[in-house]
Amino acid sequence: MTCPLCGCRRFYLKDPDDRFETYPFELIDGEVRFDAEVEVPDTPDVDKKTETFCEQCAWHGPLQEMGEK
Repeated sequence: MTCPLCGCRRFYLKDPDDRFETYPFELIDGEVRFDAEVEVPDTPDVDKKTETFCEQCAWHGPLQEMGEK
């Protein structure tokens, strides 16, 4: 899965309670795989409507808008 604008495979989520806290991840086979330093129990719930941010460009939107590559 890739960014619909730039094709990047790296993304992040923002913590809904702390706008400065982010959770980087990759989408592999449609599955969110957080980076090793992310404590998964601390992450927000993720579904296809979760607002997601590309690490490379200005794109952000629901997870369901990602393109497959």
